[in-house]
Amino acid sequence: MKKLFFLLAVAAALQVEAQEQTAQETARTFMRSGDFDNAILVLNRALQSEPKNLELQKELIMAYYYKRDYVKALEGVKVIMEYDSLDVVSYQIAGNVYKALEEVKLADKMYKKALKQYPKSGALYSEYGELLTATQNKDAIKYWEKGIQEDPSFAGNYYNAALYYSNAGDKVWPLVYGEIFVNMESLTERATAMKGLLLENYKKLFANSEIVKEGDKLKNDFSKAFLQTMDKQSPMANHGITTETLTMIRTRFILEWYKTYGTKFPFRLFDYQQQLIREGMFEAYNQWLFGTVENLPAYENWTKTHSEAYNKFTSFQKGRIFKMPAGQYYQSL
Repeated sequence: MKKLFFLLAVAAALQVEAQEQTAQETARTFMRSGDFDNAILVLNRALQSEPKNLELQKELIMAYYYKRDYVKALEGVKVIMEYDSLDVVSYQIAGNVYKALEEVKLADKMYKKALKQYPKSGALYSEYGELLTATQNKDAIKYWEKGIQEDPSFAGNYYNAALYYSNAGDKVWPLVYGEIFVNMESLTERATAMKGLLLENYKKLFANSEIVKEGDKLKNDFSKAFLQTMDKQSPMANHGITTETLTMIRTRFILEWYKTYGTKFPFRLFDYQQQLIREGMFEAYNQWLFGTVENLPAYENWTKTHSEAYNKFTSFQKGRIFKMPAGQYYQSL
């Protein structure tokens, strides 16, 4: 008899799980087609049986959010905020709703609570920094930097920090963080925009022939080393900053870096560049990085006249995922 009751309980639990999955999948199908009303109907009916089901609640909030019914979405957020434990995605969903309603104080309080629970979540640092930026709070960069330090494999903080440093006139970190971001998130519109930002910042860097003097003013040792090494390549900028000259400058930069600073500052981005140089793919990489935004017709012509090098690099690139490891953080605020 006990065995029978056990089997019945297991069967009931499996049935509930199947119903939950069916409700979520059905709702998502409706949302993908833009039928948010039907998605909301399905989820509300499912929640009648399981009012405390967090996954269904999250889906319902998102359905209201996509429908732009932010007031109803906020009602759902209030419900899940009463739960004893939430995952990172729940906090992200809540943050989106608070931002849509311009509930800055509620969002601020929520992100602080979320980061106490998940102090290594790059996504939460990134989004909290974006909230602070929207309110013109200068502490935003502190959170993006913390996100890079705690969760170096999350791309969003590199993107936000690169934009911040570019606007601030910094000569090092837009280049470093921007290139890391493009390698992590290579196929998006943000990546294309970042490539343009990289080219622009290289032009700004070499517009001043006394790069090393700028480095001498800095307290950060990594930044000093970066600028000192770049300064040695400065004569090549006399021909202008193009994809071709950047390929030469950056090749010599890497060779010089590993003679002088490679041991002191191990860095995955530079390791990757060194690997591409050794395997004869660095020119193709720089064409992909700068050529597409400098002169697209010229880049397309290069891919045709250098088809073997282009195909070798693109094949290699598709087979890898770029990640920054922990422990290679050199920024200091």
